Amino acid sequence: MSEEEKRDLAEQIPADPLTRKPGALLGWAETLVAAVLAVVLIFLFVAQLFVVQGPSMQNTLYGGDLVLVLKPYLTGGIRAGDVVVVHPYNAELGDTIIKRVVATEGQTVDIDYATGTVYVDGTALEEEYIAERTYTDEGTVFPLTVGEGELFLMGDNRNHSTDSRSTMLGLVDQRYVMGKATVLLFPGRTASYLGETSGTGQRDFSRIGLIG
Repeated sequence: MSEEEKRDLAEQIPADPLTRKPGALLGWAETLVAAVLAVVLIFLFVAQLFVVQGPSMQNTLYGGDLVLVLKPYLTGGIRAGDVVVVHPYNAELGDTIIKRVVATEGQTVDIDYATGTVYVDGTALEEEYIAERTYTDEGTVFPLTVGEGELFLMGDNRNHSTDSRSTMLGLVDQRYVMGKATVLLFPGRTASYLGETSGTGQRDFSRIGLIG
């Protein structure tokens, strides 16, 4: 085979894509960086994933549940009844927490521990989402009026939750709310009794959906 024929044959064989075009590597790197940046921006400004820990939100949420958390400005702000995730700013608690908003600024909360009834602005709440009525006094003095920009939070599993009833947490500044838990994406294992954290029972996939 002549040298000319060899050159013609070499031109017909595709080069290794990694060596043929050095610019291709740069293109892949730019695409990867753009994808990572997009994910970071989504988690910063739009949404994030959160794994529930412990039994404090049973029977709405169980330990191990994976939930989608949207930033408050995407859901029209924070309202009573919303389930929110709060940044671990409190040194005594130390962990990110997930609780339900019971009252917002200007509202007055009172709890009758004898009957397990929670009142907001003098009206007894109808709380179909709770696991048990509220019998556990954790130190906060009632009635209590929620200050400007603050929230009163409680877990749905009232007698197994450290929340705004406790002097360890108290009223929560809205600025520490990371977002509203809106959708249960993947269920943890359903605990067999209210005080159990997680790790037993079965995954109930029928629970997937909007968080009420």
